[in-house]
Amino acid sequence: MSDFLVTDPSGDLTPPASTRPVTFESGGETLLGVLHLPGGPGPHPVVVLLHGFPGNERNFDLAHALRRAGYAALVFHYRGSWGVGGSWSWGNVFEDAVFVVRAVRDEAFTAAHRLDPARLGLVGHSLGGYTALRTAAADPSVEAVASIAAFDFGAGAAASQADPEVRAGYVAAFEEELLPLRGTSAEALVDEMEEVGASGRLGELAPRLADRPVLLIGAALDVVAPPEEHHLPVVEAFGALPRFEHHLFPTDHSLADHRVALARTVAAFLDRSLRA
Repeated sequence: MSDFLVTDPSGDLTPPASTRPVTFESGGETLLGVLHLPGGPGPHPVVVLLHGFPGNERNFDLAHALRRAGYAALVFHYRGSWGVGGSWSWGNVFEDAVFVVRAVRDEAFTAAHRLDPARLGLVGHSLGGYTALRTAAADPSVEAVASIAAFDFGAGAAASQADPEVRAGYVAAFEEELLPLRGTSAEALVDEMEEVGASGRLGELAPRLADRPVLLIGAALDVVAPPEEHHLPVVEAFGALPRFEHHLFPTDHSLADHRVALARTVAAFLDRSLRA
């Protein structure tokens, strides 16, 4: 059996694999996306990849790997980021994820791209990991969800509110990431983080995900979302879920030297969850 990480698919598949620009409407703006579509007649299981803040790591390597493994993989940009119209906010990110997940299940979209809406997975990194879990918890049509180095807004909000120096550190860190974004400021983002975080930590989503496969991946050397605050408490809260899996890799927030391990772990999880 060929290894999807190092072996290209057969060139005899009809239709062949393709990379398609796609758009979605959310909040009156047009979101730009790229759909990595496997070869063959399908219908193919589909995975929506949610990038983090501001999206320097968009996980295109993971999208290509998943396509070689037989999944249609979608990467898209949220409002107010990377040339997309509108304003960036955490709330807009959450809304955009909901709209896109709904759109990829639309009958016209699935027919045009040979997708199987009954086999839909969500995979997110950092802010995207938080958003993936939050979106899946509210949408039973998401069959499986994987969160990579999630930034838990509940943990971030609590730390920011408890210590002015921590809050100032968040403002400074967010300020450095604003160039690809529009319509916001570092202060506004910290204020909104504290508001979002007040509604609960990721661990509180566990009861709403009890009937589905959940994968959590943390990074032991993560200084953006330290695992002691953002990963391990969620692992503890989700520990009793019947289809829960977690890993803690010895790497940084972007999993810079664990991309192969990441692809293998995510693909194996999706195989068990969407193809069982």
